[in-house]
Amino acid sequence: MMQSAGSLRLLHTSDWHLGRTLYGRRRYGEFEAFLDWLAETLRQQCVDVLLVAGDIFDTTAPSNRAQQLYYRFLCQAANAGCRHVVIVAGNHDSPSFLTAPQELLRAMNVHVVGSTSEDIAEQVLTLQGPDGEPELIVCAVPYLRDRDIRQAAAGESVADKERKLQDGIREHYDAVARLAEDRRTELGAHLPIVATGHLFTAGGQTIEGDGVRELYVGSLAHVHASLFSPSFDYVALGHLHVPQKVNDSEHIRYSGSPLPMGFGEARQRKSLCLVDLAVQEGQRQTGIELLEIPVFQRLERITGDWPAIAARLAELVAVGSDAWLEIIYQGEEIVSDLRERLDKATEGSAMEILRVKNSRIAERVLGRMHEQETLDELDEQEVFERCLDQHEVSEEQRADLRHAYREVLQSIHEDDAGALGGTHG
Repeated sequence: MMQSAGSLRLLHTSDWHLGRTLYGRRRYGEFEAFLDWLAETLRQQCVDVLLVAGDIFDTTAPSNRAQQLYYRFLCQAANAGCRHVVIVAGNHDSPSFLTAPQELLRAMNVHVVGSTSEDIAEQVLTLQGPDGEPELIVCAVPYLRDRDIRQAAAGESVADKERKLQDGIREHYDAVARLAEDRRTELGAHLPIVATGHLFTAGGQTIEGDGVRELYVGSLAHVHASLFSPSFDYVALGHLHVPQKVNDSEHIRYSGSPLPMGFGEARQRKSLCLVDLAVQEGQRQTGIELLEIPVFQRLERITGDWPAIAARLAELVAVGSDAWLEIIYQGEEIVSDLRERLDKATEGSAMEILRVKNSRIAERVLGRMHEQETLDELDEQEVFERCLDQHEVSEEQRADLRHAYREVLQSIHEDDAGALGGTHG
């Protein structure tokens, strides 16, 4: 998408989750590669304003390495010619941590809004162009916490709570929209208005294992696209990790997370939203293009029985893959040496197995339990026998398995007895 004369170019991203791990594996290399790529993209695409819609960090107390990546990137963005960076806090972020260096960052035209305050006008920013004239109004709305938008009342129902949350979010956006419209009128210009948000919209798409969680305890509080004012030329949302439009509205979008947060997102194409805002013949126009993000560390989930898993691993080894793997074994056969087989199949490769899961055992054991039965009512031998039944293990195999199982139980009980004897001694 070519930038037309007189237009303003925005780039929308969110949900970086700097510092996040994947089954204990640190991902700083991926984060650094993404931020380097993002800085170069700002330069190549001649981006005027970068919008970051929350969840910059994965925790409220980010590591020193995560902080280093963040502040290093902000310097890179300034050097890339990006005039303004607007950052709002998400539900994973600490508002006080993000806003602590607010005054210093403002000198670099980095505008940070960590939380709502009594003066809602602090969330309505007027950004200036290179000539010092206003070029954009941003309603920089962060994640709205329950206490910011709702007064709790004794005895209220879940429905009452959800209604109050919905009303509070709507009233907040109505208020910032009115302020933005009034400011545009005062300035006497056809300034575009954009808004940010970190929330869960009704019908929003998520993926298993992506780490996205409900924002308000005990309530879904999924907001509707109708709460966003028609005066918003673009709405940059964060929280959901799947890139998507809201209610088929081209100008209301989630950029999605730049990295797959879990193996469920392994095959998902990640992207950023490149937005051109222009005024032609007194009419504001919005053009949107998705920029695909490169894959910095490949993830792959392999499921199936052992032959299927072994075949896929052989394919990956043959092409020299360096993927991180999640293996989900779904075979009928009992494979007691699954991990050893996997290690042998990937030996000498650059691949790394981060997780191995046998998805059958628990469901099969529990599947044979009577409706009113619980595991507490079964002894160890009964559970084991039901496991053998569920796996349809032959009688020839059962004798050896029972013997091995009794040895394990005996060893455990002896250890427990020894620990108790040491305590009393």
